[in-house]
Amino acid sequence: MLSPRQALGALLVAVAACGAPIVFAASTFVNVLTGGTNGVYYPLGVALAGVIDKTMPNVKTSVQATKGSVENLNLMQSGRGEIAFALGDALVDAWKGNEEAGFKQPLKKIRGIAALYPNYIQIVARADAGIRTLADLKGKKISVGTPKSLIELNARAVLHAAGIDYKEFSKVEYLPFGESVELMKNRQIDATLQSAVLGASSVRDLAQSLPIVVVPIPAGVVKKIGNAAYSEAVIPANTYNGQPADVPTAAVQNFLVTHDDVSDDVVYGMTKAFWTHLDELVAAHAAARTIDVHKALQGMPVPLHPGAEKYYKEVGIIK
Repeated sequence: MLSPRQALGALLVAVAACGAPIVFAASTFVNVLTGGTNGVYYPLGVALAGVIDKTMPNVKTSVQATKGSVENLNLMQSGRGEIAFALGDALVDAWKGNEEAGFKQPLKKIRGIAALYPNYIQIVARADAGIRTLADLKGKKISVGTPKSLIELNARAVLHAAGIDYKEFSKVEYLPFGESVELMKNRQIDATLQSAVLGASSVRDLAQSLPIVVVPIPAGVVKKIGNAAYSEAVIPANTYNGQPADVPTAAVQNFLVTHDDVSDDVVYGMTKAFWTHLDELVAAHAAARTIDVHKALQGMPVPLHPGAEKYYKEVGIIK
């Protein structure tokens, strides 16, 4: 007897095999908005463009490297892309029009396609800095990411929920993770943070370079953040060198989005291509291993595009 996951997989194959494919006009273009070329979004976007090319006749794709979620969502709103990757907290802020997060007005044209995989907020401190809790960060030197970047906004959200203000640190640096790591190695700062998949190479390399502590974010703090995009999560024991126990933290879901000017047929085709060729995205980056069609609509903070809705009804995700 097939498991529910196997049964759904068989259904996806059946849906993919039946019926004539939609033939698009030769002038149909799909621009895939990703992120920096060293991140997760870019290789996944390249793989996604490949499966769209393969499964949607006449559609021409391009892949655009960007600065990430905020730029992607603003480009989506202005119609300069057809499908994009974005973090859930940026998506919530875009829908509301949070200017501090980079959105001068509510981006009401954005539509959802799928929930993907979570990013884990990982606060790391030098083991010799005497930091074991969020409260221990007070009076220390910390780097919080580049100004108004998603990592810095994560830092603000978590620290505010924990009752900590930037002025309570002895020093605050606004640097990307790579530069922050160098400062930690040189004992110029005590702690920094990253928003990434579990086992992120950047954090793993830091843990190999010097003894670290992964600072817990308690469930109570996560609840106080007040943004639906944040959820309670756990960094399992031994994810990093010198981390012998599970560490509670916060996670933010990644999403695949489009906008309401993209036709239902195009979005249906992109959604179908994504789910029926998910193995090719998994081959492009390990982060895709946790993507699950059963969770495709979980926590979606914007309206679902009708083209995506049609696909989910076909495969029984929406009854």
